[in-house]
Amino acid sequence: MKRIKLKKENNFKLNKSSLFIISIVLIIIFVILGFNFLNKKASPLIMTYAEMEAKKLSSIIINKAISKHITEKTSGDELFAITKESSGEIRAIDFNTALVNKFLTETTNSVQMNLRNIEKGNVEALEFSDSILVDYDKETLEKGIIYEVNSGVIFGNPLLANVGPKVPVRINIIGDATSYVSTEVKNYGINNALIEVYVNLKISEKVFLPFYNKIINVESKTPVAMKVVTGSVPKYYSNGLNQNSPSVVASVEEKN
Repeated sequence: MKRIKLKKENNFKLNKSSLFIISIVLIIIFVILGFNFLNKKASPLIMTYAEMEAKKLSSIIINKAISKHITEKTSGDELFAITKESSGEIRAIDFNTALVNKFLTETTNSVQMNLRNIEKGNVEALEFSDSILVDYDKETLEKGIIYEVNSGVIFGNPLLANVGPKVPVRINIIGDATSYVSTEVKNYGINNALIEVYVNLKISEKVFLPFYNKIINVESKTPVAMKVVTGSVPKYYSNGLNQNSPSVVASVEEKN
C-alpha cells in the first residue's frame, strides 16, 4: 500500500509542475501575441502624431533660417533682374546667381546644422534656441527626443488622449538638404505684373518610435519677396516666365 501511495504523490507532483510550466508558457505566448497586435495597431496611429510633430519642428527651423539668412539680408529686388521688350512687356527674369547661391547655401547649412543638433541633443548649440524652446521641453530635447506622444491616442477618444505611458519620438536627417529659388509672375491690374520670389527647401528625415520608424519628406515653399512692376505679361510667355534657380545642396559635416 505504501508503494502505491508514493506513486500517486509523485504523479500528482509531476502533474502540478507540468500545469505550472504550461501556464507560464501560455502566458508568455499571449503576452507576445498581444504585444505584437498592439504594436501593429498602435504604432501607425502614434506615428501619425509623431510625423506631424517632426514636420512642425522642421518648419519652424526652416522659416527661422530663411528669415535670418535671406529676408533680413536683402530687399528681394537684388535677387533677380527684369528684362523688358521695347513695348514694355516683360521678356525674362534672370537670377543673380552668385547672390542666390550665397543665401541658399547659408540657409540650407543653417537648417541642416540645427536639425543635426536637435538629433544629437545639443540644445545649447541651436541657432534659434529661444524660438524653439518656447514650444518644446529643453530637458527632453537634450535627450534627443523632440516629442513624447501619449499612448492613449490609440483609443481615438479625447478623454483618453492624455493617459498611458509616453512614447518618445526621435528624428534622424537622411542625406542633404536641397534648396532653390523660384519665381512666379502674374498679371496684376492693368498693364502690371506681380512678381513673387520663393525659397523652396526639401529635407528627408527618419522619424523613430520604439520598434517602428518611417521616412518622411519635408518640403517648404516660403515667399521672400514680392514686387509689382509696370509691364503686361503676354499669354504666350506665361509659362516661360516661371523660373527656378539652380538647386543648392548643402551638407554639414558631423563633429565628434
